[in-house]
Amino acid sequence: MTEYSTASAIVVGGSIGGLTTALLLRDLGFQVDVYERTPIPLDGRGSGIVLQPDTVRWFAERSTQNLADLQTTTAYVQYLDPSGATVHREPARWTYTSWGTFYRALLADFGTERYHYGEFACGFSQDADTVTVRFVSGRTATADLVVFADGITSPAREYFDPEATLTYAGYVGWRGTVAWANLSAESRDVLGDAITYTVIPNSHITMYPIPGEESLDQADRLMNYVWYRNVPAGPELSELLIDKRGFTGSVSVHPGQVQDRFVAELREAAAAQLAPAVAEVVEKTAQPYLQVLSDVRSTRMALGRAALIGDAACASRPHAAAGTAKAAADAWALADALSTSAGDIASALSKWEPAQLQLSDALLRRVVDMGERSQFHNTWMPGDPDLRFGLYGPGH
Repeated sequence: MTEYSTASAIVVGGSIGGLTTALLLRDLGFQVDVYERTPIPLDGRGSGIVLQPDTVRWFAERSTQNLADLQTTTAYVQYLDPSGATVHREPARWTYTSWGTFYRALLADFGTERYHYGEFACGFSQDADTVTVRFVSGRTATADLVVFADGITSPAREYFDPEATLTYAGYVGWRGTVAWANLSAESRDVLGDAITYTVIPNSHITMYPIPGEESLDQADRLMNYVWYRNVPAGPELSELLIDKRGFTGSVSVHPGQVQDRFVAELREAAAAQLAPAVAEVVEKTAQPYLQVLSDVRSTRMALGRAALIGDAACASRPHAAAGTAKAAADAWALADALSTSAGDIASALSKWEPAQLQLSDALLRRVVDMGERSQFHNTWMPGDPDLRFGLYGPGH
C-alpha cells in the first residue's frame, strides 16, 4: 500500500501537460480525476509539436505504446533565402508529432472513465486537508491535491500571483498545415528531410513535417508551420482578432474564423517575401489561423495543496519549441517531489516549486531574446546555436 493509495487528486486541464500529470499521479497511487473545459475531445487544429526528452518520457519509460508510432523525423536544419537558395544547412536530427496524435495516445493510456469534458474551473478554495474546485456549471469537486494545467488563460493563475498578466510580444504567429500530397514534387524535395527557416527583415517562418492525424504513412504527412509577423498593439491588432462571427479572440483566432481579407493578404505576402517552396505551403493552407504571442510568468507555482504547471504557470513565445516539454518537466518533477515527501503534499509542493520557477524564468528570458532578435533587432543569424530548440538551453 503506497502512501497515496487513499489520496485523491484533481487535474484541471486535460491537454498534454494535464494528462501527463494525471498519469504520473495515478502511478503514485492517487485516485485522479481530470476536468477539461471543452465539451468534446480536444483538437490540436493539426498543429505540430517538436518532441523533446521530457515530452516523450512517459512513452519511453511507462507506456506500452511505441513512441515510433507517434512521430516523424528530419535529419537537417536549413535556412532558405527568399529566392529559395540555401544559405545554411547542417545535420541536426529532430522528431515531431501532431498535437492530436500525441494527445490521443496519452488519453488512451489514461482512459475516459475519470476524464470529464465540459467542466470549466473558475475558482478554488482550500483548508489544511483538502482543496475544492468550483466550476461554472455549478459543480464542485474536492481532493487532497489539485493541479492546474489549464493553459495560458488559466483563471487559477490570479490566485497564485495577481500581478501575472499577459504581456503582448508585438507580433502574432500565423499557423497552418498542408497535406504533403498537395505540395509540388519540387517543394517536397526541398522541405522533406529538414526543419526549414526563411528569415526576412523583422520576421521569420519555420516549418517541418508532422504525422497525419490518422496515419504515419509519408503520403499522409502534413507540413506544419508558424510564421511570425509583427502587428502593433492597438486598432490594427484588435481588428485582426475579430473573427468572422464578430467575436474577438484574446489568444487566438481559430481555423476558418480568420477574416478572408487577412488570409488573402497572408498568401500574397508569402508569395512576395518567402522562398518558393516555403511560400507554397502558406499559399496552399486552406484555413490558416493565428496565435497572439504573449508572455506571462507567475511568481508562485505552489499554494498549499494546489499547484500551477505548464502554460498556466509560465507561457511564452514558442521559439524554443519547449512549451509541451516544460509542462511535462513540471509534471515529472512534481511526481518526484511527492514520491519522497512521506505523504505530505503541501511540503512536497513547496520543495518542488523553486526549481520549476527557475526553469520557467530561464526559458522565458531565452525565448524573449530569440523573438526580439528576429522581430525587432534583425540579429537572428542562420546557424547560430543560441537559436536552436530546447527546454534547458540550445539543443537540450
